[in-house]
Amino acid sequence: MFHADLHIHSKYSRACSRDCDIPHLAAGALRKGISVVGTGDFTHPAWADELKDSLVPAEAGLLKLRPDLERDVRRRVPAACEQPVRFMLSVEISTIYRGGDRTRKVHHLIYAPTFEAAGRITASLAKIGNLASDGRPILGLDSRDLLEITLDGGPGCYLVPAHIWTPWFAVLGSRSGFDTVADCYGDLAGEIFAVETGLSSDPRMNWMCS
Repeated sequence: MFHADLHIHSKYSRACSRDCDIPHLAAGALRKGISVVGTGDFTHPAWADELKDSLVPAEAGLLKLRPDLERDVRRRVPAACEQPVRFMLSVEISTIYRGGDRTRKVHHLIYAPTFEAAGRITASLAKIGNLASDGRPILGLDSRDLLEITLDGGPGCYLVPAHIWTPWFAVLGSRSGFDTVADCYGDLAGEIFAVETGLSSDPRMNWMCS
């Protein structure tokens, strides 16, 4: 078993600390015993450049700190923090669109195994909206179509609905979501194998749903 935090944002997302860079995220993970951390915001051009400069390939689908950065980070944390830290390329996308008779506002987490795969997803999304204005871009794109773009990124790319119960910005949100995950993602719903329950719920509430 290991602990992971797969919903992270960078300093390029609104209302996030200027210290949300890779060295600070790695140091925080080491102190807290977190083994795998999402990079967040991989569609943001400036952050993508920083990720490519700071991280190198590790195990399949994972990245690690550049050796000199890792040495510097480890000098700043207690010696007891020995476990390795790995990163997964991730981004949160906010989609706002008209679906049925309602305006839908759904947030999604996207993961990619390599910079090349992340680049393919980014290139497709850049044709739809401005990716440089916010680390968590807002796009006028149907959730089902976002999932298709994610899958077209290649093997190992996948989408997880974010904080699914949040009223205004989630797949099952009461204000702008759907009654089921299948209603949101249509014919591609079978590709959704996990959801993020988020802080708008508790285990007993989640257990009520299959």
